[in-house]
Amino acid sequence: MQLNPNTIKTLRLKFDWTQQQLADACDVSLRTIQRVEKEGAASKETTMSLCAVFEVRQGELIKLDDDVSEQSATHAVSKQNLAAIVAASSFISFALGMATVLVIF
Repeated sequence: MQLNPNTIKTLRLKFDWTQQQLADACDVSLRTIQRVEKEGAASKETTMSLCAVFEVRQGELIKLDDDVSEQSATHAVSKQNLAAIVAASSFISFALGMATVLVIF
């Protein structure tokens, strides 16, 4: 499971614990805590232990994908582009309509 390393470290420091103290509280190795704080990689059991020790829900520890943020940004840009295209096509339609009216008269 991919956790947010910064969240884990922030919570640990909030409790004023060393990595070893957190490892002892979670009944995992020091190396496990070091890996979680560096890479965010954790087993389901480690994740559940961290949730219990910090008294938080699993969702608060899980790392959000950077892709999700990028997709949101891309989606926002796409909406802006769509709005610009609609506005431009409306203007062009209006201009063509006016040109047609002028040619007829």
